[in-house]
Amino acid sequence: MAGTDVRPYGEICFDADGDPGGDPYGLPAGPQITDLVVFAHGWNNSTTTARRLHASFFAPFPKLLAASPGVRVGYAGVMWPSMRFPDEPFPGAGRAAEAPAACRGLDKTTRDLLSCLFPGHGATVDRLAWLLDERPESRAAFAEFGMLARQLAAAPPGGLEAAFAEDLPRDEQSPPAVLYEDTLTLCGRLAAALGHPAQDGGPRAAWQGAKELLRQTTYYAMKRRAGAVGELGLGPLLGRLSRSAPALRVHLVGHSHGARLVAFALRGLPEGAHNVKSVTLLQAAFSHYAFATGLPHAPHRCGALGALQDRVDGPVVACHSRYDTALGVFYPLASSLAGDPDAATVADLRWRAMGHDGIQAVADTPRLTLDEALRTGLPAAGCVNVDASAVVRHGPPPTGAHGDICHEELARVVLAAGRLCGAGPGS
Repeated sequence: MAGTDVRPYGEICFDADGDPGGDPYGLPAGPQITDLVVFAHGWNNSTTTARRLHASFFAPFPKLLAASPGVRVGYAGVMWPSMRFPDEPFPGAGRAAEAPAACRGLDKTTRDLLSCLFPGHGATVDRLAWLLDERPESRAAFAEFGMLARQLAAAPPGGLEAAFAEDLPRDEQSPPAVLYEDTLTLCGRLAAALGHPAQDGGPRAAWQGAKELLRQTTYYAMKRRAGAVGELGLGPLLGRLSRSAPALRVHLVGHSHGARLVAFALRGLPEGAHNVKSVTLLQAAFSHYAFATGLPHAPHRCGALGALQDRVDGPVVACHSRYDTALGVFYPLASSLAGDPDAATVADLRWRAMGHDGIQAVADTPRLTLDEALRTGLPAAGCVNVDASAVVRHGPPPTGAHGDICHEELARVVLAAGRLCGAGPGS
């Protein structure tokens, strides 16, 4: 298929509710293929962009597999409706990434993308753009901006997305900051995180954080959508594949919100399906407690994916990096509790993302450096954390190294997790 060099390559397309578009069995599956590597993007604003990421990430695989003649790999990209703001570098640009031209408002490309991603909200997008351009210095203007941003990203009435919003159980009186915090207060915190602290607590500097608030509300909608697509779309599809091609080994890989998508596919995997042999989560944009069966701050509560690593006939590998500012700084600010100033800090462990510090509160989860993982191999099952900061380290603000994932070393992690080559001990 155009845009990728690896063969055979296929695409799995889903709408926002996880319904497949086209023939889901257009995958490169067959008796000649032993293993299928499925990659789910996180950022995307077009099919072309997604294919470009797939091509970059899959590029090292053929060379790495050349010494494994008994392994015949097929490749698949998951296409789902998500968004990359144009002021963010392309995922995989890595060391060569440069900050796109600064734009404090919403350029036409961004407005068109938002209107496409959230149909029927063209007037809302136009008003948000006007407010970002004009920056009225009143609390009322911030309140309107927050209302419109949250209205834009609200779950569609009658849709299925609303049931897939959270990674952790929440008290109904403690909603997430990105949706319910006072807009002026939250924009001030986001502005400070961007290096624009307010001297007087007034609105002028807080407008520096307003675009980030829009980005975070949009990403909250993408997080919700990723869960729906994973559980309602990809999980059942993998179940059908286990019946039609029972010998085919499947290896799931996801980046950012795509990591949440492939992880939630485990919730939708039918009983008795054992074809998922590994899961690799790259800079995963969801809670580091998602797989926990007991939370440190609530021992009798579990994460949304509690113990679901047991549905994988192999390891669940979380690659994380301290250079990912999208997850290390902005994710906890947006995920913390509205109205709780003590929670609105990156030091509060409750609101950290998996791509920042790996899977947490799951017993017997080893923590490896990237060098250790590639030199000694990965466990045969269970959760494992791999600090990928050695390669996932480059990228401009505001996202930092969040998209710096197209490295041969990370391709080797996927292959080691799936016992495709260089498996090391435990294979």
